[in-house]
Amino acid sequence: MIKVHTLTFSPFQENTYVVWDDTKEAIIVDPGCYDASEEKELVSFIETNELKVVKIVNTHCHLDHVFGNKFCQDTFGVKLYIPKGEVEMLAMGSASAAKYGIPGFITSRHDELLENSGEITFGESTLEILYVPGHSPGHLVFFDKEAKVALGGDVLFKGSIGRTDLPGGDHQTLLDNIKSVMYKLPSETVVYPGHGPFTTIGDEKRSNPFVKG
Repeated sequence: MIKVHTLTFSPFQENTYVVWDDTKEAIIVDPGCYDASEEKELVSFIETNELKVVKIVNTHCHLDHVFGNKFCQDTFGVKLYIPKGEVEMLAMGSASAAKYGIPGFITSRHDELLENSGEITFGESTLEILYVPGHSPGHLVFFDKEAKVALGGDVLFKGSIGRTDLPGGDHQTLLDNIKSVMYKLPSETVVYPGHGPFTTIGDEKRSNPFVKG
């Protein structure tokens, strides 16, 4: 059974997730560590729990979700996996940082592309890849059927949804995909979002003001 630990980083308050199982193999999902203290916090958690990072994975490649990509590639010596529809978004990182007045952004390069379906494996665990565009053009969600856990990026939040006014966003596409993909998951599925507290599919279907189940 997987375990999930949340680290909240940067002025954007982005949730970085360390995910591992009993084998101690781990993946880092959306490393948003921005400064040296945040990088140290991430490494300290990995070392304290004696985890072996085997992959870095992005749900999508907006600026706040990729701050720590290069640091993690260099520190842990592992490959970076990004959605195939997010290559252009990753390449826009430096320009986005300049737009927001954020200094010191370090560009990362992907090692592998994730298809819009399939699996991510580590240790004894398998995450199903779900294609849920709308917030960004190639956005993926990673779902563990056994644990009923979804690493949701910026698709669905507690009482809210991802913004769609950024490049590549489309409001109706996001709403449609929340209904047709996210809301098809079991109601007890815990959604770990890119920002804010976790929620469940059942709670959002009942009460999300933007898209009801």
